[in-house]
Amino acid sequence: MKNKVMQTHVIKKYEQGVLQDADDLIVLEEPLTITVNGHEFGTMLCTPADLEELVLGFLASEGVIRRADEVDSVLIDEGKGFAYVVLKNKQGFDPEGAFSKRVIGSCCGKSRQFYFQSDVRGARTILRAPSISAKQCCHLMSTMQEQAEDFKQTGGLHNASLASVDGILVTRSDIGRHNALDKLFGYCLRNNVSLKNKVIVFSGRISSEVLLKVSKIGVGIIIAKSAPTTLAIELARDLEITLVGFVRGDRFNVYSRGDRVVG
Repeated sequence: MKNKVMQTHVIKKYEQGVLQDADDLIVLEEPLTITVNGHEFGTMLCTPADLEELVLGFLASEGVIRRADEVDSVLIDEGKGFAYVVLKNKQGFDPEGAFSKRVIGSCCGKSRQFYFQSDVRGARTILRAPSISAKQCCHLMSTMQEQAEDFKQTGGLHNASLASVDGILVTRSDIGRHNALDKLFGYCLRNNVSLKNKVIVFSGRISSEVLLKVSKIGVGIIIAKSAPTTLAIELARDLEITLVGFVRGDRFNVYSRGDRVVG
């Protein structure tokens, strides 16, 4: 059975003064083109695992759908790299209106544009979220990292986990930080997961796009291994999201809604 996360490649490895051939596990990166009601919506570069969740989460994040039951069918053709989506409301999608075809890179930054219209439709102010202790923040991060077997083997994946304050519930991985979140969003939509009192644990940097995705998912606390950007902090404060960054060992920084984090 094909591994959807990594492949073995023969490389040359230099170690302890010796250069020799070796097998190495390399994370997969493949294009996936999404069509909606027969119209090409976009092409993303991703790790080809949990693709239906990725598609659902991405469409929800972009404001095309709000619930999984708005989708009539999703057909994934992995061989060709296409996802064919049919919406139940076939008149509700305007490919020439608010959306356009674009290539979405596996890295964050200038490869993804800031789409204010879909952000306005989907972003939520999170007024209710659980309290979380400092020890729980550190424990959730260490647990996610301990469980990240694919990352340990390849070193090339980002992880996003949905958790309660007491433990990790589900984790999704991808070469793209935003893709990992979309997969997590798609999982929640497909399985009708209650997001009350949930936390997102994240391996990457917190950009404004990542923060907006957390808001669209509907979770009020994000715990990240890396740093936030200035715009991410501003958005977190505006949207009442608790943003915890630089979670390393037994230390971290709280950038917004620190009243939810207790000693």
